[in-house]
Amino acid sequence: MRRLIILGAAALLAACANSGTGEVPPKTVNKVDLKRYQGVWYEQARLPLFFQRNCAQSEALYELQSDGSVGVTNTCITYKGEKDQAKGRAVLQSPDDSSKLWVTFGDSFFSGLTKGHYWVLYLDHDYSSVLVGTPDRDHLWLMTRDKSMSAEQRSTLLEEARKRGYQTDELIWRAKD
Repeated sequence: MRRLIILGAAALLAACANSGTGEVPPKTVNKVDLKRYQGVWYEQARLPLFFQRNCAQSEALYELQSDGSVGVTNTCITYKGEKDQAKGRAVLQSPDDSSKLWVTFGDSFFSGLTKGHYWVLYLDHDYSSVLVGTPDRDHLWLMTRDKSMSAEQRSTLLEEARKRGYQTDELIWRAKD
């Protein structure tokens, strides 16, 4: 009986271990070399986002700045063929974790109040493909260095996204050139 009570108490404690904190955030990579990461990345797929609702194709240019921040230029080609750009800045959320960044867009005073999570969830060893998302799993991007992705890259990125708890059935894929 005593053993049963101890096991029951242990099970109850284990069930409460994450009580009040919500879902466990997705796992990120151990480290991102921002020098290697900078450059152009082509969005291959994303979860639906209001601010990208008209984008047929998107790409991001990341440029390491002298202060350690990363300049961000997102370019969208709309379904009508028009070009739209947003410029922003990314900074590390913590000095000892290069996989989690804050991103802000715009030059106004209020841009810092509307910062978004940018978590590097998976990064290929040669920095040719990346999976980026937010801890609430509402935002997800699959990106590659090339305008098109290989079947292997697609399979790997989808598998990594699913392993981290992202819903991939609603992904919007890059329109063909």
